[in-house]
Amino acid sequence: MAENYITCREENGSINISEDVIAGMVRSAVLEVEGVAGLSTTAGAEIAELIGIKTLTRGVKVQFQNEKVVVDTIITVSYGSNIVNVARSVQERALNTVSAATGIQNVEVNVHVSGIAFDK
Repeated sequence: MAENYITCREENGSINISEDVIAGMVRSAVLEVEGVAGLSTTAGAEIAELIGIKTLTRGVKVQFQNEKVVVDTIITVSYGSNIVNVARSVQERALNTVSAATGIQNVEVNVHVSGIAFDK
């Protein structure tokens, strides 16, 4: 579980959204993009899963930095797909998802392509 929250200050109080909630929404949206074979993880996330820490945000990292939501996605692209077009689609889908869900317009999405998935 994340201990970090994105806080939106309003006139009547504040709204706190867990980074894990946003990462879960982005993960679902990214997996719907045509050409995305899956999401990858970093070595640290794989080690965490080995010791029993399960994460639903595999392949997506969300941070709040300098009044901006920063999303990093690590994807695997299907063989035969145009990598740049797939990455742009992922970037656009993630940006729209975060903006629609939080109302925050200052969003940065970084797409990291970790490999190509071949058909079996």
